[in-house]
Amino acid sequence: MTSPFEMRTRLLSLSLESAGIGLAVLSDPDSIAYYGGYWNYLGMEFGRPTLMIVGPGRAPVILTPLMESDMCAAMSWVGDIRPWTDGGREWRDVLIGLITNPTTAAPVGVETARLPNVVAAEIREQLPDRILTDIAPLITEQRMIKSPDEIAIMRQAGEVAGAMMDAAADAIGPGVPEYEIALAAMQAGSRRAASLLSDPGDRYVSPLIHNLQILQSGTDTCMVHRRAGVRRLESGDPVYLCFCGMVSFRNYKLGFDRQFYVGTVTDEQARIQEAALAAQRTALATIRPGIRCEAVNAAAEEVYAAAGFSPGYRTGRSVGMSLLEAPELKRGETRELQAGMTFAVDGGITVPGKGGGRIGDSIVVTEDGFDYLTPYPRDLKLL
Repeated sequence: MTSPFEMRTRLLSLSLESAGIGLAVLSDPDSIAYYGGYWNYLGMEFGRPTLMIVGPGRAPVILTPLMESDMCAAMSWVGDIRPWTDGGREWRDVLIGLITNPTTAAPVGVETARLPNVVAAEIREQLPDRILTDIAPLITEQRMIKSPDEIAIMRQAGEVAGAMMDAAADAIGPGVPEYEIALAAMQAGSRRAASLLSDPGDRYVSPLIHNLQILQSGTDTCMVHRRAGVRRLESGDPVYLCFCGMVSFRNYKLGFDRQFYVGTVTDEQARIQEAALAAQRTALATIRPGIRCEAVNAAAEEVYAAAGFSPGYRTGRSVGMSLLEAPELKRGETRELQAGMTFAVDGGITVPGKGGGRIGDSIVVTEDGFDYLTPYPRDLKLL
């Protein structure tokens, strides 16, 4: 049976052929996971690129460090794995040999924004006559609409996110340090993810939730991306939790935010939070196929303006194997929504020096509207 990764690679090869591109060098780890079914743990931060070569009429090849080549062979459907070791020419001669073709001058497709400088420099030095052309638009177009299998995985990611938020809410109370809330969320998320996996079929999928928890409390809720620290909660504090960048299940990411209040909430805090909730509700109410992305954003901005606030950021972003995919729900984005697109949709207000109000959910666009990937209560909540 043909794997979804192989089918995606075949479609990419057809797109390359139609565009007159001889072959492509994939360098974005998310792209290699999407097409090759392989995600590794030794990237450019260690000076060790993994690259995937794809082209019309040729079998794909993955170059990866020797120490991870056994894992690559076990995870990926790709049969040609070329390991390399540190020192000397490393991956360079193998790569140049794979993309050198004296019978064609067709451009080499690369992911320009994600191509490591050291790889780009090697290609340009060794093959100065070959044109490098950006294939990110081709990849973006293919990844934009999620398959039913992908959406099913993202729903499971939503279950993980819900478990995290439940555990975080249970941990919130006067005197509790922020980091304890984050620990509770990560532990609950890891356990929920583990419950959705099985051995040996999922032996290369880690259930562990990691990365620094985005969490602020008190007046620091105006600092949208401050991480959990040692501050202890006080009665009346707002507590904002964002799981963007943390929830990753089978390599699929979601956006998911909630804000709670410890014991009491002031009228002004409630007004700010209700405005954020209303902006998200209004944005979600506009979502359906054929609506422009910028129209969804504009609907939210009208709510902020009516409540006396200014928008602080875009209303949403596409999610999937990458934290940020295309299109985005923001000013100037004219692309129309299509069924199968997946977004993180936010409501957010920042009052500098005083606090803010926030909410965020991930959704999938359906034929007649949308469906939640993070079905979780959305009302103002005291804990």
